[in-house]
Amino acid sequence: MSIILIRSIVLYIIVVSAVRLMGKRQLGELQPSELVITILVSNIATLPLEDTDIPLIIGITPILALVCYEVFVSWLIIRMPFFRKIIYGSPKIIISNGKINRSVLRELRLSVDDIMTAVRTQQIFDISEVQFAIVETTGSISVMKKQAKDTPTREDIGISPVTADPPQVIVSDGKPLPTALNSMGYNEKFVENSAKKAGLEISEIFIMTADRQGNIFIAPKNEKNPPFTAEKEEQE
Repeated sequence: MSIILIRSIVLYIIVVSAVRLMGKRQLGELQPSELVITILVSNIATLPLEDTDIPLIIGITPILALVCYEVFVSWLIIRMPFFRKIIYGSPKIIISNGKINRSVLRELRLSVDDIMTAVRTQQIFDISEVQFAIVETTGSISVMKKQAKDTPTREDIGISPVTADPPQVIVSDGKPLPTALNSMGYNEKFVENSAKKAGLEISEIFIMTADRQGNIFIAPKNEKNPPFTAEKEEQE
């Protein structure tokens, strides 16, 4: 039993490290070669667990070999882009200028239901509103609405908002986060001053967010206390 437990822990560490090396992607965003590697790695990892007579190194070696292969392929694609089309394929346009390309649909073996499902995931329920759609190499479908049917932007209606990065969490469960503070250009003194304005100690803060303009939001640990917000002008 202890041998299986030790093998499980070792293989868990190896597989997690392998996935991290291959990069962060959602399962539905994996390229074909990445999906194949992921399936093979998961299957190979189970062999030393099912049969303790198989040496652990026999399970680890092919996993590392497959990961090295995938990393090499990724490097090769970056250096030689024409390999990308060979390994990953190329995107396919299925709707252009509002017209459905039926020959491409047949080539990809996509049904009407597949198209409608993809369109609905983009919050479009009338296919006549689609100007352009393309099937990515991952199998996902990207859709662009017709301009007349699209939601107007602030620029369209003549509003010029200030472009800024979103707020970040700088205190979590009563503990300041040094990395987030540094990235936003703040320090713990800023957190202390903001906490005092909210009538709290830092240890009493559940979540605190701040943006580069100095706007803050504080959610206290005590749910009876209301959230505290302050804009930069209010703090000065």
